[in-house]
Amino acid sequence: MSLTGLVSALVADDGTADWPRRVPGRLRTVLSAMPLPARAGLRAAASAVDAYALARTGRTLDTLGAPERQSVLDELGARPALLPLLDVLKVPVLLAAGTERMLQDGPAPRGPAPRGPAREDPPLDLTPAADWPARSRADAVVVGSGAGGAMAARTLARAGLDVVVLEEGEHHSTGSFGRSAPLDRFTRLYRDGGATVAVGRPPLLLPAGRAVGGTTVVNSGTCYRTPAHVLAHWSRDLGFTLADGFDRHLDEAERTLRVAVQPTGVLGNNGRLTLAGARRLGWSAAPLRRNAPGCRGSCQCVVGCPTGAKQSVQLSVLPDACAAGARIVTGARAERVLVDPDRPGGPRAAGVRVRRADGAFEILAPLVVVAAGALQSPPLLRRSGLGRHPRLGRNLSVHPATSVAGRFAEPVTAWEGVLQSVGVEEHHADGILVEATATPPGMGSFVLPGLGGELRRELEGADRLATLGAMIADRPSGRVLGRDRTLIRYDLDPRDAGRLTRAVRAMGELLFAAGADEVLTGIPGTPRVHRLAELDELLARTTARQLHLSAYHPTGTVAAGSDPRLFPVDPHGRLRGVHGVLVADASVLPSCPQVNPQLSIMAAALAIAEAHTGA
Repeated sequence: MSLTGLVSALVADDGTADWPRRVPGRLRTVLSAMPLPARAGLRAAASAVDAYALARTGRTLDTLGAPERQSVLDELGARPALLPLLDVLKVPVLLAAGTERMLQDGPAPRGPAPRGPAREDPPLDLTPAADWPARSRADAVVVGSGAGGAMAARTLARAGLDVVVLEEGEHHSTGSFGRSAPLDRFTRLYRDGGATVAVGRPPLLLPAGRAVGGTTVVNSGTCYRTPAHVLAHWSRDLGFTLADGFDRHLDEAERTLRVAVQPTGVLGNNGRLTLAGARRLGWSAAPLRRNAPGCRGSCQCVVGCPTGAKQSVQLSVLPDACAAGARIVTGARAERVLVDPDRPGGPRAAGVRVRRADGAFEILAPLVVVAAGALQSPPLLRRSGLGRHPRLGRNLSVHPATSVAGRFAEPVTAWEGVLQSVGVEEHHADGILVEATATPPGMGSFVLPGLGGELRRELEGADRLATLGAMIADRPSGRVLGRDRTLIRYDLDPRDAGRLTRAVRAMGELLFAAGADEVLTGIPGTPRVHRLAELDELLARTTARQLHLSAYHPTGTVAAGSDPRLFPVDPHGRLRGVHGVLVADASVLPSCPQVNPQLSIMAAALAIAEAHTGA
């Protein structure tokens, strides 16, 4: 079936503006990047809506006029049980509609005009997989070019090893980011077009990057140091002894990324309102520390920084690795780690077999660093015959997150300024971290309320919204299954659910303190409240499963620790049961780091690589 009728109904295309009629075409671009199950699910839901319209009116949605389409949506929206399903349908539609609205209005200038030619990216030694020889040798192969893989590759290359880095995604330059619309980059830079999902109670959207630089290309640029109490827990309780010297490694990661407090001049109104609300409440809040020197507030961190200010590892770490002799192979999917089972002393890594479009090739090496990320490293190890440890793939932690928006009398235009600008740590001791987060229109995790005309009005009035996001430090409640394709299972721990509703309450209180006229809750059935007391009444009868949730920062699925029964990796990052395999990515962190984890991952990878080289 065609999605045109559903899209026209959802965005109330009444023929009075050009942008709504372009949304179906834009949506097809979004869907083409999603995995088949996601596409099939969306089309099945759209077919169900169309079948309802046919039963009620004798005609399909695409043949109805605007008033009749609205009538169908009103009937569906009056059924509370259907509201969560309709919100799911709205997510990709809002991605497409927000982009078309932005393109129609034209991007506003942000910050001073750049002087001289556009900033050039530092050079990288890049080879497409199609051009790599069928068999080659190296001292070390690093699987993955994100935060952990990049840091491990740089450390090993500087120690004199011949290093090859394998990256399943492609390389994207700063110049290419500046030449394309945010949504076009979104579908290219994220695995599965951003539609990676953890199935469970409730299901969670869990987006992950796939490009040279990994998820660092599409993260917010927020750089928190691993809290001291987390490091103490890792070392004292879990036996991850590399945490003992973590401060030195965190210092090096910060120097490499040029981390500093974000200057207030480019925070944008979203951040300023957050600071104002926190100040009135007497809460602890401040501009975030970020790896974005010279940030101009383009608010596009999550789709590739178009100015080159954000120091993702393809701009900061990998150039140093390549300068020391490392080489990067792009479009290269690691099929399995090669193992020599008959070596004296036990099985030993022998290299990596790599899949490419026209077949496969092998890189022989005595050292393999697995850094494919917490979602991809367990399947790789299983494909390699190295997944026998009973805890491999388990212990998955994420940061479950939810968002709230406040409507203000004056324009906020939240997407003009820093995407993630201010941290509110008032409730951090309780495992709740609030961050002022705005995105290009439609790309945030917040879902605007309404169907048809109401949703259209929300889209056209989005410039008066300020948005906050909150994430909680979870108890490990998930696992990564599968060999050839990753399956993620995550059931929210009941003890964590209360923190999510407390997070919504905290965000609502802050927005009202900042002067919001109303708060958009993201809760189907009661999407708006006008007083804090109303929010309290709503949350008293709301469960976490009724919130619109997403998740970020997966960790812990190949965890390191001292007890061989509990941890697949030893305290020095060595995979148990085989010589010559290190794990140096988010999967090795033994529990949730409780903050945005890039610095934690980089410090862990640095510690593991240095332990191997004796640096």
